[in-house]
Amino acid sequence: MWMPMDSINDLLEDIVRECGGMGKFQWILLAIMFGTKVTVTWSMLMMTFGGATPDWWCNIQNMTSSDVNTLGNHSTALLKQCAPPINISGSCDARSFSSDKNTLVSEFELVCDRDWISSTITTIQMAGLLVSSPVAGQMADSLGRKPTFFLSLVVLAVCNLAATFSVNWGMFAGMRFLIGFGCGMYLTTFYSFMQEFVPTRWRSMTAAVPGWAVFAALYGLVAWWLHDWVYLHYATAVVTAPFLLGFFILPESFRWLVSNNKILEAENVIKHIAKINGRPVPKACIEKLNSLTKSKEQTVGKTHTLLDILKNRSLLKKSFLIWSSWLACGYGYYAISFGVEQLSGSLYLNMFLLSIVEIPALLLTWYMNNCIGRRWTCFVFFILATVGGAVVGTIQVIDPPKSAEIINIAALISKMGVSAAWGALIIFSNESYPTVVRNIGYGWANSSSRIGAMVAPQLVHVSEHIPGVMYYICSGCMLYSAVFCVLLPETKGRALENSIDEQTNNRSLYTEMDPAQKYKLDEKQKY
Repeated sequence: MWMPMDSINDLLEDIVRECGGMGKFQWILLAIMFGTKVTVTWSMLMMTFGGATPDWWCNIQNMTSSDVNTLGNHSTALLKQCAPPINISGSCDARSFSSDKNTLVSEFELVCDRDWISSTITTIQMAGLLVSSPVAGQMADSLGRKPTFFLSLVVLAVCNLAATFSVNWGMFAGMRFLIGFGCGMYLTTFYSFMQEFVPTRWRSMTAAVPGWAVFAALYGLVAWWLHDWVYLHYATAVVTAPFLLGFFILPESFRWLVSNNKILEAENVIKHIAKINGRPVPKACIEKLNSLTKSKEQTVGKTHTLLDILKNRSLLKKSFLIWSSWLACGYGYYAISFGVEQLSGSLYLNMFLLSIVEIPALLLTWYMNNCIGRRWTCFVFFILATVGGAVVGTIQVIDPPKSAEIINIAALISKMGVSAAWGALIIFSNESYPTVVRNIGYGWANSSSRIGAMVAPQLVHVSEHIPGVMYYICSGCMLYSAVFCVLLPETKGRALENSIDEQTNNRSLYTEMDPAQKYKLDEKQKY
C-alpha cells in the first residue's frame, strides 16, 4: 500500500535504511531466529516418528495341545495380527515389538483396538497450537514481540523435557498439548518479530530461508540415529537451551514500540541498531518521528483486539481469504508429513526426502516473490500442490503397476508445492496487516491452519482404509487457496503499515494515483 511521504510508515522504512539496511545487526538477528527453528521443527514433527508403528507380533497365550497340533510348525508369534486364527482357542493378550525403533506405539502398545490413540495424540498436539495462536497474537501486540517469543522457547524446552517422564499415553498427550501450545506461540511471533527489523526488499527472504526444511531433514537423520522417542525429546530440550540467551541480545521491535507510543524506548533501539551496523544515528529521522508522533492524534495505551479486524471491512475480507488459505496449508502440509509411514521404502529416508525437497522450493519463492509478487507466487505453488495431490489420490484408487514409485514422487511434488506456497503466504499475510494488529491477524491465521492440522492425522488414519481420500481433499484445498490468493491485494514493495486508519487512507490514495506515479512509488519502495 502506498504511504504518504510524511507518514510514520515511510519514516520507519527510512530509519531501517539509514541504520544500515541489511547490516550486521540484521544478520545476528536472523542467525539467532533461524537457529531457534530447530526447537519448533523437532517439537512439531516428533509424532512423524513417535506415531510410527514398528513390526509387532501377537504372542498366542493359553494354547491347548490341540492348538499346538493345529499350528504345527508355524510360529506362535503372529505378525501384526490382533487375534489368533479362528480355529485356535488361545488369546493375543501379549504382544512383542521390533527393537529397531522405540515409538509411542511400542511404549504403550497402541495397536489393534488402541490404534486410534496415536493419531488422536497428534490431533491433541495441534489443538494446543489452535488455542495458543490467538492468545500469543494478542500477547505479542499487547505486551511485545520479544517477551512472547522467548516465553515460547521456555515452554518448549521445559515441556519436551517433562514429556520424557510420561507413564501412560494420557500423560504424554497432555504434554503434547502443552508442546503444541508453545509451538503456536513461537510460530505466531517468529516472522513478525524478524520482519519488523529488515528492509522491504529483504522481507521475502525471511520466509525463503529453508530453516524448517533443513532442521526437518536433520530430524530424520537424528531419529535414525537415536530411534527412541525419549531420546528425541531430550535432544530437543538440549538444543533449545543455548538460544534462550538470545533474550539478552535481541531488543524489542522498534515498530511495535512506536505503534504503542513508547518513542523513547524506540529511539534507544534505533541507536542500538545503528551502533552495531557501524552507522551514525539517524538523528533527522528520530526528530521527524518525534514530530509526527506528537502532531498526530494518538490513542495512548489503546489495546487492539480481534474486533478491530472484524469491524474493518477491508481487513475482514482479507482475513477471510488469508485464514481460509492457512487452513488448507495446515491440512495439506501435515497430512503429507504424518502420512509418511504410508509411503513405500524406509521411514527415515522418506522423512528426510519429504523435508529436503522443500529447500529448493523455498529458495525459489525468494526470487519469485520479488519478481512476480506474493499472490502469483502463492498461486503457482498452490497449483503445483493441487496437481501432485490429485495424482497421488488417483494412483492410490486405481493401483496400477509400479504405483509405489509414482505415489512417492507425486507426494514429494505435492509437499514441495504446499511448503513453498505456505512460505510465500507467510510473507503475504504479515504484510497485509498493520503493526497494531499484525500479530493478532497472523495469530488467527495460525489458528486456522491448526484446524486443518488437527483434521490431518485423522484423515491419515482414514486413508489406511479408504485409498485416495486424504490426497483428494488436499488437492481440493490447494485449488481453492490458489483462487483466494489471487483475490488478495498485492503487497510486494509496500511499506509496512503502522495503523488501521493509515492503511485505509493510503489504499485510497494509491488507487487514485495515475500509472506513472504508481510505478515511481513502487520502484522507490523496493529499496
